[in-house]
Amino acid sequence: MPRLILASGSRWRRQLLDRLEIPYAWESPDIDETPRPGEAPEALVHRLALTKAERLADRWPEHLIIGSDQVALFDGEILGKPGDAATARATLARFSGHRVRFLTGLALLDTGQGCHRVCHETYDVVFRHLSEGEIAHYVEREKPLDSAGSFRMEGLGIALFEKLEGDDPNTLIGLPLIRLCELLRDAGLDPLGPNTQ
Repeated sequence: MPRLILASGSRWRRQLLDRLEIPYAWESPDIDETPRPGEAPEALVHRLALTKAERLADRWPEHLIIGSDQVALFDGEILGKPGDAATARATLARFSGHRVRFLTGLALLDTGQGCHRVCHETYDVVFRHLSEGEIAHYVEREKPLDSAGSFRMEGLGIALFEKLEGDDPNTLIGLPLIRLCELLRDAGLDPLGPNTQ
């Protein structure tokens, strides 16, 4: 039985976590991701990441549970998943030619010790000037309806960008691996250690 649990149904987050070569199980938590009135973006991603991990705590005692959540920030507005193609196209049209900031919250809950750490990473994306046709073609091909910002960095979404700025490109996909490695080491699970196999 692995000691590490990923509180996510996202195949993209699973693909990222696979890179650390640590055995883990995953389960999708069911939580309400609606922002609270007046909630700051940083507080929102912290709360949602931790809530995802906590939702699985009773089923996984003596485990380390990873929670993560992401939002886009543009023109003072918090943007989550578009949910439908029309919203995705409208979002990308707004982003065309502009810089957009992404915040990814990360939580590591130690159910054995009854403690947790929560942090967030930021990543900025500068979008190319996109034509209406390019946007429509992209949304039709990739259908990024469940992705914050209406694109998938790990796929064709890379063609939308002029520039990427940040410390860890994995942050943009939804799981900041550099920071996660730090949290895991602090919790006694070193990705490069002999205790991970």
